[in-house]
Amino acid sequence: MKKTILYSLIIGLSIALWSCGGAMESPVGKTVFRYNESAGISSLDPAFARDQANIWADNQIFNGLVQLDDKLHIKPALAKSWVISDSGKTYTFNIRKDVFFHNSEVFPDSVGRLMIASDITYSLQRILSPKTLSPGAVWLKNVLSKDNNGAYNINSPNDTTVIIKLKNAFSPFIGRLSMPYFSAVAHESVEFYGSDFSRHPVGTGPFYLKVWKEGVKIVLRKNERYFEKENGQQLPYIDAIAISFIIDKQSVFLEFIKGNIDFISGIDPSYKDELLLPNGNLNPKYKESVKLLRAPYLNTEYLGFLMKNNKDSILMDKRIRKAINYSFDRKKMMRYLRNNIGVAGNNGFVPVGMPGFENGETKGYYFSSDSTLSLLKQAGFPNGEGLPIITLSTTSAYLDICKYIQQESSKLGINMEIDVHQPASLRQMIANARMPFFRGSWIADYADPENYLALFYSPNHCPAGANYTHFTATEFDKLYVKARSETNDSIRIQLYRKMDKMVIDDAPVIILYYDEALRFTAKNIRGLGVNSMNLLSLKRVVKN
Repeated sequence: MKKTILYSLIIGLSIALWSCGGAMESPVGKTVFRYNESAGISSLDPAFARDQANIWADNQIFNGLVQLDDKLHIKPALAKSWVISDSGKTYTFNIRKDVFFHNSEVFPDSVGRLMIASDITYSLQRILSPKTLSPGAVWLKNVLSKDNNGAYNINSPNDTTVIIKLKNAFSPFIGRLSMPYFSAVAHESVEFYGSDFSRHPVGTGPFYLKVWKEGVKIVLRKNERYFEKENGQQLPYIDAIAISFIIDKQSVFLEFIKGNIDFISGIDPSYKDELLLPNGNLNPKYKESVKLLRAPYLNTEYLGFLMKNNKDSILMDKRIRKAINYSFDRKKMMRYLRNNIGVAGNNGFVPVGMPGFENGETKGYYFSSDSTLSLLKQAGFPNGEGLPIITLSTTSAYLDICKYIQQESSKLGINMEIDVHQPASLRQMIANARMPFFRGSWIADYADPENYLALFYSPNHCPAGANYTHFTATEFDKLYVKARSETNDSIRIQLYRKMDKMVIDDAPVIILYYDEALRFTAKNIRGLGVNSMNLLSLKRVVKN
């Protein structure tokens, strides 16, 4: 009874805040796109754009040198073009001459000034500075070269040129620059606001911050001087964005159905069965009012084997690892446990949404009882007789999937026990190579296959790096180094595919599934799109 009363109060308070806070009241004659951020937004400083909530908001306010389209291809942004020279070690960017910072009190007469090349140099050096403590610094530090004075080689010889020099050729570098950490900020605003800059962002993006009412709403307004156009028409199309912070997701869903929110991302258990059918399709009840957008999401869910040289572990035998890989039906698992949200992991470690891997180029494992039994027999355990019990470590969130694998593999003589850990505890033990068999996942930091294949590069063995399985293969390492310095994209993709195939053949992991990005929008919304990084870009959205 008490829980019911509390739940009703939470919903009532959420809707009251929603109604009276002003976020839902449209300016007369203006189009306002509304979405909710249940996790809240902690900062609008791109230096701290680490989680999705911050990234989504920052993506509306700032621009970087380059950007991603919905196919995750690199496109110009602040840079009109670029040239890669010096055998892949020098990047020269040609900067636009028509970009202005948002109007702000930090400028004379509060009018935003022209953005020039030195602003980009300043912004990148700011990320690298230890004083900033930006989590984005790591993505630059490990590839940039330094001059004789120990400064990173990022320079602007004139107002329209930025030159960045690397220690060694690193082809994924241009993809890293699309990360929101590396957006252009005005040095005047950082100096003026100091630590408060995160609450007073000044960028060059399609929208600027108008209102931030802590815990209630953020309102972004259209940047009338934005530089990008589409078919001759200036972007953005909508006049404003209103972001609310209702915590209760059932309340958010109700507001969406009532038309008070234009878009929700993902699917929450509280309304999953109402909005989706068991097969993952949209409930016909909402066919006339809701659009479902879906795309592969760059997130690979997997089980990992620790390949550390432990002769006493049965999991060191590749035949056992492959036998488990063949022992369960991933498509059946997705249908019954995930409402077909996601793609069954029948391919490689690089997810199917990645450019160059869209069609499942790497062939992985499918359910085959004959293959499992044959491999067990080859390993000296016919029908699983004498095979030691295998312990799988996971968290409660993935217990249903692990129990499914346990049940299916036991039918073929592979006995497992499941050890449930707290998420933080499990992550720590995996990172310190203390888990022989564990559930893991990898979400892309940037849209390049290298970000996934780095998990199997020998020098990245944990705890120093993210090679949690301690996979080691000399040929793989050679291909990895070669691919990083290859400037021809088609050749590089071929090298990546070879590496992905090597991982599958040696089976240090069991691919469970590749996640999927789901977006639900009102029928009067056009141009939202969906992409495999689940990036939110609202500059092309039209609201009728």
